[in-house]
Parts: sequence; structure tokens; C-alpha cells
Amino acid sequence: MTRLLSLFCGAGGMDLGFEQAGFDIGAAFDIRPDAVASYNCNLASSVARISDIRNLKAADVENAMGTPFGIIGGPPCQSFSIANSSQYGKDPRHRLPFRYARLIADLNRSNRVAFFVFENVPGLLSKKYSHRFALLKAALTRAGFNITCCVLDAKDFGVPQTRQRLFIVGINRLLYPNLSWRPPNPRRNAKALSVRFAIGGLPEPTYFSDYSPGDVIPFHPNHWCMTPKSQKFARKGALVSGRSSNRSFKVLSWEKPSLTVSYGNREVHIHPDCHRRLSVFEAMRLQGFPDSYALQGTLSSQITQISEAVPPPLARVVAESLRRQLAQTKAPASLALKVGS
Repeated sequence: MTRLLSLFCGAGGMDLGFEQAGFDIGAAFDIRPDAVASYNCNLASSVARISDIRNLKAADVENAMGTPFGIIGGPPCQSFSIANSSQYGKDPRHRLPFRYARLIADLNRSNRVAFFVFENVPGLLSKKYSHRFALLKAALTRAGFNITCCVLDAKDFGVPQTRQRLFIVGINRLLYPNLSWRPPNPRRNAKALSVRFAIGGLPEPTYFSDYSPGDVIPFHPNHWCMTPKSQKFARKGALVSGRSSNRSFKVLSWEKPSLTVSYGNREVHIHPDCHRRLSVFEAMRLQGFPDSYALQGTLSSQITQISEAVPPPLARVVAESLRRQLAQTKAPASLALKVGS
């Protein structure tokens, strides 16, 4: 019994990692139609539905999948970014983590949930949001869980990208009273994967200006990018490999991990050769998605989907650590995990 509920599932990065670790997804919800379409075209479960999580109730989940063994997901994180300039409390996305906590509490009250995994940006730990973070932790603790918080960097777990993320993991303290999650350790003596490792040798992508609806994009359906328009791309020396001081023109280095794949409007990182921005497919490789994965929707939508995704290899190591620790701990027979199943 390892069926999970996925909230704010997006295009399915976290869910893919948990599937690879041996979990099943019983139901998944997200508000964005393109992300749901991407999820259902790629995940084995294909159970994503379009839904506003703010209106989702425990009864809706139980009708969709029965009782979840665990709950995973990451509410939209832009509102907790250090760079976010919205007034404190004015951004409606601030409330989504508390809606997530409320749904966990409601589901755990009616049917015991073994664990949850909450993913977000480390900015939630900053002084600016310390009060809200304390309230969130208190809500999750009251819901019945032993809470562990840690920041993991994707580059330490086989992802060619520097991407720090906060994980809050709760384990049901009635089912596992003496168990708190132990985060996975970075790979020992392993050199971080570089941009060259991920995207070196790829053919040139299709430019958006050359694309017409219905065209088949060569090499991979997501290997397309914005058409270079700035004079910087044509002026010698205007862009330098590895120079990332300009927010709108951050240039990747071939020999280092990528900067965080998190793109605002027209802020997709620049290819190390300095002649264009990355393609969606190149960004997918930097996130650790398999080449078999294909995102749906417009170019803009695909950029948003890959920016918001959890790198599947990072999700997988989190999932494997949870699966192993739960399996090694005595729990009610009805919830016991079958190691290796």
C-alpha cells in the first residue's frame, strides 16, 4: 500500500522521482491545464486532474483514490523567493502552504497518513518569512507529524544544476512514534555534473520565429527556444561564458553545473556559446528529466513548467530515503511497506 496523493503536481518532476523509487501515485492535482497534460502524457499513473487546491477537500481526494499512504507536493514558491518584492501578506500564494497543511490534517484525521513531503524554496527560512514558517511548522506538527526540515542541493545528487530546495518531511507520530526523517547524504567524492555533461553535443534547436503550429521539431519535441533578438547576441564580447551578473543575461559555463533553472519573463539562461538562450529540452536535461519526457503546451508554458519542476533525481533520493526508513521501522501491518516491491 504505497499510493500517494500529489498536490501542486505540475508537470510531474517530483512524482516521477517517487515512481522511480517504487511508490504509486493514486491522484494528482494542479491548476494549470498544460502541466496536467504533460503529467498525463509522461507518468505511468496518468492520474492528474485540473483542480484549484484551495477548493479541494478531503472528501474529493478520498473519492478520487481512497486513502493516501503519503502526500507529496510543493506549493508555488515564487511568493517566498528572496527576490519577491510583493508586500508582506498581500501575495495570495502565501496562503497555499497553509491550505496544503490543512488538507494534510483533514486527511490524517479521517484516515492515518504515513508521511508527507513538502518542497519549497529556501527563502521560506529567511528572516522576512520566519513568522510564517514558524506558523506553518506548528500547523504541520499539530496535524500529527514528527517534522524534519532541511535544504538539499540538486547538484549533490546527480543533477547538473545548482538548485537548493527546502524539504519539510513529516512522519506520522502515532504510526511511527520514534521516527523522524533522516535526509539523504550527498554522494561521497562525486564531482558535480557539468553543463557540458548534460547538453554538450546537442544539435541546434528550432527558433520560435521559425516554428509554425503543427511543425515537428527535430531531435526532441521540446528542443526549441526563443528567437535571439538582443544585439548582445551579435556583438562580440557582450556576453561571456560563465558571467552571470546580469539578471536577464546570465550565461552558463560549460564546465560547471547550471545556475538554478528558474526562469522569469525572458530570463532563460544563455547558452555557454553565447549565441542564444537555452532550449526547453536543454533546460529539461539540466533538471534531470529523461529524454523520453515531453512537455505539452506553448513555448512560454513549457518554460514555466520546467522552471517550477522538482528535479526527478533529487525527488528520487528523497523518496528512497523515506521508503527505506519507513520499511525499517515497525508499523501497523496494514501500512507496512514491502521492501523491494
